[in-house]
Amino acid sequence: MHVDLLINNVCVRDDDPLVDIAIRDGRITALEPAIDASADEVIDAGGRAAIPGMIEAHLHLDKALLHRRLPARFGTLDEAIRVTGILKSKQEREDVLERSRQVLDMAVRNGTVAVRAHPDVDLIQGLIGVETLLTLKSEYENLLDLQIVAFPQEGILKSQGTRELMIEALQMGADVVGGCPYNELNWADTRRHVDIVFELAQRFDLPIDMHADFADDTSDARFAAISYIAQKTIETGYQGRVALGHVTSLGALDADALKPVIEQIRAAGISIVTLPATDLYLGGRKDDRNPRRGLTPVKALHSAGVNVAYSSNNVRNAFTPFGNADMLQIGNLLAHVAQFGVPEHQNAILDMGTHNAARAIGIGHDYGLAVGKQADIVILDTFRVADALLDIPPRLWVVKRGRITVVTRHHCEIHRHTCCCAQ
Repeated sequence: MHVDLLINNVCVRDDDPLVDIAIRDGRITALEPAIDASADEVIDAGGRAAIPGMIEAHLHLDKALLHRRLPARFGTLDEAIRVTGILKSKQEREDVLERSRQVLDMAVRNGTVAVRAHPDVDLIQGLIGVETLLTLKSEYENLLDLQIVAFPQEGILKSQGTRELMIEALQMGADVVGGCPYNELNWADTRRHVDIVFELAQRFDLPIDMHADFADDTSDARFAAISYIAQKTIETGYQGRVALGHVTSLGALDADALKPVIEQIRAAGISIVTLPATDLYLGGRKDDRNPRRGLTPVKALHSAGVNVAYSSNNVRNAFTPFGNADMLQIGNLLAHVAQFGVPEHQNAILDMGTHNAARAIGIGHDYGLAVGKQADIVILDTFRVADALLDIPPRLWVVKRGRITVVTRHHCEIHRHTCCCAQ
């Protein structure tokens, strides 16, 4: 047997023997010990761990790396929206492309093989975010899969003309219908916003991915829209095709109030994408005593069988002043704040950044380390899969559709208490 790429001596499951992975035509053709095959390229993993490629299910590229241009002073969500709005009005195509490339390059180096990006579609910056992402989708096609969300950050009813811009973005080639229902003036407009999103999704037969319920509590109905979204999902037959980012206001509900809402989410097949770097940074700002964590109730959602994923959201701007587009780093943060530290919970967090995220963006059917699946693989500089979030190790090799895209050569080996790093 001849294959394009053969990966030898790799740990896929910690309690099983090491295996080889044979890849041909971009797919895994065999995964078993001691494969007898010739190959165009061979990787000797030396017993190191392999995981499926990481998935950034919710990332803003057009607003990335703006942190020094108009620095925020208070760190609130309102300020972040205002500051970013000023900067958006000055967007230039080449600058957006360059900043987006920097973040995508970070993501690729860190083992990300797919990104769902949320460019703003509004009257402030028009369609520049969609236009630049269409360019990057082609430019990066051999490095990662890029999905484009038509995202109305400034609202739809509140910003007349945005619906027409969204239609234009979808006609241009955007892959997902976005929404931001809390950024309307009242609850009636929030409901209508949701209705418009579903109408557009059905018209273009596309999935939905909305920012929803991004607040510390549910006292304002605009930030308690998830029950209506779940109802709408079921009514339109959109189960499994809706993802929601943030959903932090759920964290303010007590157990009795939370349980029926989570059941609605589960019944609707909605994926929840938590964005811990942003949500922790912006949440609980007005709490003088016992400040809230500002995070969706990950443990309760996970326990109930809801598909929970996580992502970086923003990288170095007023919404999130830190970040390297490193999903393992974000997963480590989430494990701490969600108190997911026991072994099975750490495994669950790793799944949230891989298998769950793939489901959230609609590619789960062709994803994973199994025969017949697309060969998107990351080999880590650690020897147990369970240590991925503990070590946050270098990604030694990244494979996208069977092609080696990243090789990191400066891993560190310890010999008799001396660290010898070959740069």
